[in-house]
Amino acid sequence: MSLSKEEKQQLIEMFRRHEADTGSPEVQIAILTERIHRLTEHLKQHKHDEHSRVGLLKLVGKRRRQLEYLARVDPQRYRMVLERLGLRK
Repeated sequence: MSLSKEEKQQLIEMFRRHEADTGSPEVQIAILTERIHRLTEHLKQHKHDEHSRVGLLKLVGKRRRQLEYLARVDPQRYRMVLERLGLRK
């Protein structure tokens, strides 16, 4: 369910804004989205795993707040992230 170091690094390289960027909203949203996808798949098989479901809801909330911040600060970057991740808003 968790991301390996290589997978996380790959996401960082795809969404970073400059060479040393590891914490921009784009990177954080991409990592949260991947974690959400994995937890969703886990919950499809383990329907009664309530602890993971609560964790999923927390991740979704974090991603939503990050997306709201990015939309408020830079709408162009926001639209780019939505498009690249295949999210709808």
